[in-house]
Amino acid sequence: MSDSESAVQSSQLPQWSEADNLAMSRALELAQRGLFTTDPNPRVGCVLVREGQIVGEGWHREAGGPHAEAHALAQAGERARGATAYVTLEPCDHQGRTPPCSVALLNAGVAEVVCAVEDPDLRVHGGNARLAAQGVRVRTGLMREQAEALNVGFFKRFRQGLPFVRVKLAMSLDGHTALANGESRWITSSAARKDAQRFRARSSAILTGIGTVLADDPAMNVRLQESDRQPLRVILDSDLRTPPNSRIVDRDGKVLIIGTRDDAARRAALLERCNADVSVEVLILPAVEEGPALREVLALLAARGVNELWVEAGAKLAGAFVAQGLVDELIVYVAPSLLGSGARGLLDLPALQSLDQRIRLRFTDMQRIGDDLRLTLTSAPQES
Repeated sequence: MSDSESAVQSSQLPQWSEADNLAMSRALELAQRGLFTTDPNPRVGCVLVREGQIVGEGWHREAGGPHAEAHALAQAGERARGATAYVTLEPCDHQGRTPPCSVALLNAGVAEVVCAVEDPDLRVHGGNARLAAQGVRVRTGLMREQAEALNVGFFKRFRQGLPFVRVKLAMSLDGHTALANGESRWITSSAARKDAQRFRARSSAILTGIGTVLADDPAMNVRLQESDRQPLRVILDSDLRTPPNSRIVDRDGKVLIIGTRDDAARRAALLERCNADVSVEVLILPAVEEGPALREVLALLAARGVNELWVEAGAKLAGAFVAQGLVDELIVYVAPSLLGSGARGLLDLPALQSLDQRIRLRFTDMQRIGDDLRLTLTSAPQES
């Protein structure tokens, strides 16, 4: 690109004022309130500003309910006429369980719409175009990165057909997850475990393996006062060995057990657990080595509306996700303790022949949580 072309493009970029930034920051703050409740829909916030004053604001509170724009318009009433709407995601142009937000904004007489990012869902995309065609000024791109980060799984699902995958690990300072006999409760503090609950609560689904189910009998549910939504619980269980009386099957919500070898009696015993509060589904996929193909599992979950997947599994399954390059974020809780030689390791990964083969990661965040550290890592470019 020449210098003259760059200058032309730069001159055409929207110029954001301090007032624009303040209004969009507030819209993002509102959108954050839907962190645990909107799934599988995106978290969206809206602020209506007229003559420098906020006249209405709202956020998408739950799937199937009014969108952020509807809440803001209801609060503003007639004051919405001539206002600027700041929205963290392009207003929808689709008649679903709720009417199109683009039409609602037009009917309210909004003069301008500033949206952070275009909607990647082609079923509802087009709100900006409708508004612009009807004479509403439309500007896009303000705080785009922050808006996408708030809905990272939603954007990945529509762009790549896969959920955003977080793998949770907890270890001692010397890199162990349990004693040699398997004892692991509790390596990390109660504060770290509560922090992990917040990641569970924001996820569409929680995935584990049959080894963890048999060894620990985890519930894998959300236990937070701020959230009463239970994500889908997914168990990778090749031979359908999940005990029908296990806690993961017994808790309220939906359970999906993915196997590779069917067993009519075991399937029937699991399906008998279904009741008004618990829904159990058994799905058999073709086997790859010792279990289902992980990428195929992820694509299947994305097709079912899973935006963010939280993986809590043993060293073997977690290692398989890492080795196959399917992890977007590693969330590692490090406890200030030492478990000594012979204790169980963090991940089962293929043996390397040289350091050039090592998997490179980069730290994106480090926080102290109670007595522990929470490390967030993503993949780093591999050296050639």
